[in-house]
Amino acid sequence: MDATRFVASQWGRVVSTPGPASYAAFVPGPLPQEVQLTTETVLKLSEAAAALGRLAGAGRLLPNPHLLVSAYTTREAVSSSRIEGTQASVTEVFDAVVTGETKRDDTREVINYITALNHGVKRLQVDDFPICLRLIREMHGILLRGVRGQDKTPGEFRVSQNWIDSPDNRPATARFVPPPVEEMGRALDDWEKYLHEKHPRLPLLIRSALLHYQFETIHPFLDGNGRLGRLFIVLYLMDRGRLPAPLLYLSGYFDQRKSDYYDRLQYVRERGEIKEWLIFFLDGVAVQAADAVDRAEQLSDLRENYRARLRGTWGRAREVVDLLFANPILTVRYVQQQLGLSQPGANNLLRRLTEQRIVQEVGTGPGVRHRWFSDEILKVLDPDRQS
Repeated sequence: MDATRFVASQWGRVVSTPGPASYAAFVPGPLPQEVQLTTETVLKLSEAAAALGRLAGAGRLLPNPHLLVSAYTTREAVSSSRIEGTQASVTEVFDAVVTGETKRDDTREVINYITALNHGVKRLQVDDFPICLRLIREMHGILLRGVRGQDKTPGEFRVSQNWIDSPDNRPATARFVPPPVEEMGRALDDWEKYLHEKHPRLPLLIRSALLHYQFETIHPFLDGNGRLGRLFIVLYLMDRGRLPAPLLYLSGYFDQRKSDYYDRLQYVRERGEIKEWLIFFLDGVAVQAADAVDRAEQLSDLRENYRARLRGTWGRAREVVDLLFANPILTVRYVQQQLGLSQPGANNLLRRLTEQRIVQEVGTGPGVRHRWFSDEILKVLDPDRQS
């Protein structure tokens, strides 16, 4: 790491590790209680807060907002994992959830992300457990379970040095080296205290951006820091009452601007460019919240359309429609399990939806798993999908 690039002393300091293989590492300073916000930043904050408010309102007003949670969580998980190099698509993950078949590690990693996020949500909403370092470790253990990186102490903070973006896998040549272990522990304690301040002086979205920046800078795990740090954002907004459910998929914005995302974080450390990071983060919240509201409206219209087509038919067909909005790919067995039906009953319901052109069947012949999918719902949730 080139220590001469780090000229913003207010955000941390560079230290040299001892020994013959000495290298430079960055130790972040405590997060600020106040940040001087420019006029542009205040305007961006206003736009982001308004968009987030509309998303929260949409989540509360939809007839069945819980139907969107699974689909939106999947979008977030796919985008966040893609930033780290996975190639799984939204459609592939929906298929894996309904069939129980994960054909490659990439899909397993995304499903782990969904499981970790769901675990965090349950801890907050059901167990009334606060966001804390213990919960972060719990989610990390789930995130790395049974996938590449599982040898990197899942659920435990690192006890050795890590680094980011090195051409020859050495800290001396890395673009960024997080704090050494002894400094990492102190920084994590400060991070947790900042998280739980009772009377914060900064707006929630500004604190969200700062907490995410600091977590990525501390980099407390050997693997999974990026995904966990992004997962934290939506949990934090829920914990503070700004979202009723994990409906914001902010990682989609970061994924589309991956280079800018990494640069903005790095330039806070090196140059103190906090305004640029805050604007980038707030733009992401505004864009993704508006996108989530738009998709929610499209899905709500589709749901009413499907239910109208089934008017006068057996009521359980409408229950299958609701399953589609949580996971737009279905199998007979999945419908059986979710609705407590017999195999013929589930099959007949899927046939009924096929007749109404709500779903299409794929897979023919003996020994082939048949699937029914809604192309219209998938187009809303997975616009990159090839029909």
